[in-house]
Amino acid sequence: MVFLPSVGAVSERRVLDEGDIARALRRIAGEIADKTKGASSVALVGIRRGGVPLATRLRALLKEIEGREPPLGTLDITLYRDDAATALPNPHIGPSAIDFDVAGRTLVLVDDVLFTGRTVRAAIDAVLDYGRPKAIQLAVLVDRGHRELPVQADYVGRVVQTSEKEHVEVRSDPDEVVIR
Repeated sequence: MVFLPSVGAVSERRVLDEGDIARALRRIAGEIADKTKGASSVALVGIRRGGVPLATRLRALLKEIEGREPPLGTLDITLYRDDAATALPNPHIGPSAIDFDVAGRTLVLVDDVLFTGRTVRAAIDAVLDYGRPKAIQLAVLVDRGHRELPVQADYVGRVVQTSEKEHVEVRSDPDEVVIR
C-alpha cells in the first residue's frame, strides 16, 4: 500500500535538533565573549517572541563562560514595524522591558530567525528610544537569507538555504528548527 500526502499537507524537514541548537548557542556565547573582550559591558535584548528564550539561554551561557550574568531586556517591535498600519489591523502589543541604562553598553539583539531584515530594523528603532548604546550587534539562531534591507548578523548559529515561500520554525519541547 502506498500513502500519498493529502492535498494541502505540509511537508517539513528538520535542520537543527536539540544538540545542534545547544552547540550553536554555546558557540555564539563564546563568540560574544571573545568579540566584546569578556562581555563586561554587554547587555542582551531578546526580540519578542522567538528571541527572548534564546537571549535567556545565552545569558546563562555567558555566566558560565565569564562568571557574570549580563543584563537582559525584552523588546516588542510591533509598533515599529514598517507594515504595522496595513498588516496589523488589531495589533497585539506585548511588553518591552529594558530596565538598565543602554548608554555605553554593547547591546546584542537576539532573534530566532533572520529573514528580510525588517524585524531587525524595527528593533534598532525601538531600542534607540531607550538611549544611545555604544554599539548594537545581532545574534540569530538561523540566517535564512532573502534580505530586503542591508542587515547582517554578527553571530549566527546556522545559515540555512530556503526558498522565499518556505517557513522556518523554531520550536521548543523538543528543541528543533524545521523548514516547512
